[in-house]
Amino acid sequence: MNTEIKTNEVQSLTRKGTCIEFFSAYQEHDYDRMCSLFAADAVVNFIPLGDGGIGKVAELGKGLWSALMDCFPDIDNTIDTFEENQDEITCKVVIFGTQAKDFAGITTQGLKFENDHIFVFKFNEEDQITSVTINWDHTSFSQQLGA
Repeated sequence: MNTEIKTNEVQSLTRKGTCIEFFSAYQEHDYDRMCSLFAADAVVNFIPLGDGGIGKVAELGKGLWSALMDCFPDIDNTIDTFEENQDEITCKVVIFGTQAKDFAGITTQGLKFENDHIFVFKFNEEDQITSVTINWDHTSFSQQLGA
């Protein structure tokens, strides 16, 4: 087997494993472990939040994920698919949970949401995540919660 092909296969498995570890940490509500999978200067872009949704993973990402876990104590996820494209892995994920506290201007009514999300992880040569772009139907999310 060609050494380059073998290296690419190992790199692919490593990067997929990192994505799985991210979503496993998400399920366990361990945002510190989630953030530890990123390079120190990694950025996050929560697309539906516009310019306010772009920032450092260690700051904006950690803050938003910890708020989600606080306001949706049963928040969970299921990975549907992985798609690879060079240094990117796109994960289609369903995120779901029950609102227990007010979140992002949405008053809690104890309602549940289930929403498809797309996470695009970019990696560096050391197989660290350098950025993640996250998209979802925010209108549907808000409507499901009674907003």
